Amino acid sequence: MDSNDFSGFLNKISSKPLLVLDASIPNSKYISLDLSESNEILNSIDVSSSSKLDSYINSHIKKHDALVAYGGYLEVRNIYKRSLHFNKQAEDGRNIHLGIDLWCDANTPIYTPLDATVHSFKNNTNYGDYGPTIILKHSINQVTFYTLYGHLSLASIKDLKIGQVFKQGDRIATLGAASVNGDYPPHLHFQVIKDIQGYIGDYPGVCNKKDLDFYMRNCPDPNVLLKYA
Repeated sequence: MDSNDFSGFLNKISSKPLLVLDASIPNSKYISLDLSESNEILNSIDVSSSSKLDSYINSHIKKHDALVAYGGYLEVRNIYKRSLHFNKQAEDGRNIHLGIDLWCDANTPIYTPLDATVHSFKNNTNYGDYGPTIILKHSINQVTFYTLYGHLSLASIKDLKIGQVFKQGDRIATLGAASVNGDYPPHLHFQVIKDIQGYIGDYPGVCNKKDLDFYMRNCPDPNVLLKYA
């Protein structure tokens, strides 16, 4: 199955939006958020500070009478420049975001959008990394793929087990605070992955330009499932 077929397959799984946050939050309470390098407002904000970035995001949410800010797929972001985890070599710096971010309060419950089993989990503790992370495995119509949930609370992975079964809509985790989530404002990084490539409890959520074609094929826009816009 090529990348276009895979994205189309995902889109056809459900005609209705699939949920990773509480069903009581209507789509009208989600507002898009631009954290790309082209957002000139961010030039006046110290995005290396989780508290200052948090203030900007919360102000954006309140301004639009929303509860959740979302976006970020394939955004080119300056925020990653603060961390050597993404910039170990200057010419190889990773700054293109491969998932969708849902910015909301710490301890917000997270749900699986589809029937799943736990593939793996891990606390990715590098500065600017995911922090506690869960990867779920899904098999639908003989097609296997994965979804990744990053920036979770430590409690989310405390009693988790490989192979544990979750049904669609089951609560799987809660969001972590900046102290455990890689030092970001609280948010969920949600990513779809076709080939997990042997990774355990982790998978690149940010890439560089030279690898973008591969990751676009392997990690299509999660919004084909979530359908926010």
